[in-house]
Amino acid sequence: MSQPFELPHFYMPYPARLNPHLDEARAHSAEWARAMGMLEGSGVWDRADLDAHDYGLLCAYTHPDCDGPALSLITDWYVWVFFFDDHFLEMFKRTNDREAGKAHLERLPLFMPADPAAPVPEPENPVEAGLADLWARTVPAMSAAWRERFAESTEHLLNESLWELSNIGEGRVANPVEYIEMRRKVGGAPWSAGLVEYATAEVPASVARSRPLRVLMETFSDAVHLRNDLFSYQREVEEEGELSNGVLVVETFFGCTTQEAADTVNDVLTSRLHQFEHTALTEVPALALDAGLGPAEVAAIAAYTKGLQDWQSGGHEWHLRSSRYMNERARPAGAPAGPAGLGTAGQDIRALLTSAGGTGALSASPGRGERLRAYTHVPFRKVGPSLLPDFDMPFELRLNPALDGARRRLTPWAHSTGILHEGVWDEDKLLAYDLPLCSAGLDPDGTPDALDLSARWLTWGTYGDDYYPVVFGHRRDLASARLLTRRLAACMPLAEEPVPPPVTALERGLADLWRLTTAGMTPDARRPLKESVVVMTESWLWELANQAQHRVPDPVDYLEMRRATFGTDLTMSLCRLGHGPEVPQEVYRTGPVCSLQNAAADYAMLLNDVFSYQKEIEYEGEVHNGILVVQNFFGCDYPTALGVVHDLMNQRMKQFQHVASHELPVLYEDFGLSGEVRAIIEGHVVELQNWMAGILNWHRGCHRYGADDLARRTHRFVPGRIPSMPFPERRAGAVAAF
Repeated sequence: MSQPFELPHFYMPYPARLNPHLDEARAHSAEWARAMGMLEGSGVWDRADLDAHDYGLLCAYTHPDCDGPALSLITDWYVWVFFFDDHFLEMFKRTNDREAGKAHLERLPLFMPADPAAPVPEPENPVEAGLADLWARTVPAMSAAWRERFAESTEHLLNESLWELSNIGEGRVANPVEYIEMRRKVGGAPWSAGLVEYATAEVPASVARSRPLRVLMETFSDAVHLRNDLFSYQREVEEEGELSNGVLVVETFFGCTTQEAADTVNDVLTSRLHQFEHTALTEVPALALDAGLGPAEVAAIAAYTKGLQDWQSGGHEWHLRSSRYMNERARPAGAPAGPAGLGTAGQDIRALLTSAGGTGALSASPGRGERLRAYTHVPFRKVGPSLLPDFDMPFELRLNPALDGARRRLTPWAHSTGILHEGVWDEDKLLAYDLPLCSAGLDPDGTPDALDLSARWLTWGTYGDDYYPVVFGHRRDLASARLLTRRLAACMPLAEEPVPPPVTALERGLADLWRLTTAGMTPDARRPLKESVVVMTESWLWELANQAQHRVPDPVDYLEMRRATFGTDLTMSLCRLGHGPEVPQEVYRTGPVCSLQNAAADYAMLLNDVFSYQKEIEYEGEVHNGILVVQNFFGCDYPTALGVVHDLMNQRMKQFQHVASHELPVLYEDFGLSGEVRAIIEGHVVELQNWMAGILNWHRGCHRYGADDLARRTHRFVPGRIPSMPFPERRAGAVAAF
């Protein structure tokens, strides 16, 4: 069978190395697989299948430095996870038996108890037997924090298989954003990252869930999965009828050829590896200083990072050799001569040069220099009025009748906090931005007090989003920005902690909003709201860092961080305040509910990028705009990039409707939710519908983004108008920590 496309040149700067204990791991894994019942008689594999797949070679490449026993244990884990995948395919995907698949998956977490000494059920099949054995052999050597994270990633890998099964049943191909998010869980690379910790060093629990460590894991995951999608397209799509493949997703979304889709997937893969390197070299060192990590903790993170790099290069080398994948002509004819043989995938000179130039078929100008061009954007260039397409908004707009009163009451509050007296905003801007109009659409049935509170939160958040780049960005003063961000967190006590006297309008405004919003709330109820504000303010620091480096973000990183900079977590938390304890928190963490909220958030934030394009590109010299990110990545012009963003907006709206109509009813059954809880979640769907309709109406009705409104206002930094940050601890030497 001929290949459906030529494999592209891969960016792989790290040479693959082979663990010397390969033969030991191969022999052990074969004995172990037979003992667990995975070979003859399983209906899935026989010994010839296991030998052909050669998971010992995979693990010897991806974990080149661990000792023999560790390599054998890790190899057993990979035998188990690939057997699980093939077993699930044969037993449930091919038969489209969702109920049986769900019952199978629900038992597996029972074999991963938090307490290693806890009893587990008697295994009923090879998957359960293998998991029970591996868990018992692995967790004694690891901390409780690692066990919790590894069990979580394993459950994600298992449970999200139902998402794939549902898509197959519906004959549905995911959209690119949905696919990237779900593929991380289904594909198992976060799980692989946990085994990298086992083989190298545990990352400190205090920073394991921080943004830099999360981005290392996510970029590693995305690159692993997209590489696998390229090599496995023929087997998965053409032979198995699989729909969860990145090449197929791009092919369907853009309506392009398979070769063009493969080249584009490779471009995204390369971009994710560049993001990995950028994070490792810039954000991780800053995190170590900021968190006060000791030498041993820093060394652990460095070993883990190197382990992830080894996995990338070793995994690529294995894909070139495994019979499981399409790997003919992996180095296309005509490539210049260079090192050849074992361990030389990272030395392909042409691949390295190509990664600097790019070859994506969707690009308007091949050879676009992705990595370099991320830093070569020309700020403040004239782009003219923002182009506005026809927006798909299937939900009815309703406005709160208390709107006019909220408008009158907002200005005195803004004056009282000092928002209008720091040189960033004045009363003219406040009235022109008309944040109460947005609140009236978001909460059409709220009381006047609730509408006032919503308008103040939106005003505070919008002001903060303007304040950080104007006050700190122009001065490249990330140290003061971090100090302010810490002080803002202190303005939100969970119990009776002392609050520092406010010295800025942002602090005064937040302290007042926190007092009004959390009156009568328990510390546990306050915690998610505080976390949502912290997520937003810390995302502003990420924007400042990119601004200081003059770096246009990676497209995947941008979309995910944009939810934070847009204040999505905050507004979603405010929406849920009235839901009470009837809805279990794990329901809000499920794939369908997260997908619903992310789809709504993406539609709204991309909508904002469309309206604010001229404001941000021409007047503010901004690098954080979805249209600019697409222009930079695909090397295309403004109208073409707008078309891609508009298509993605429409896809996100369809995703929202799909989840509400098809995935939530399944969720209700899976969790056995009562009618009362179902009604609350359906009400949340309506809240999100109001949220999207209200945000579109606000963008159309306010005077923040129009060409005439922009032309009559000052947008540049004016030296002397912005007060210096009055932080005595900064002058006492705190800057040295940064």
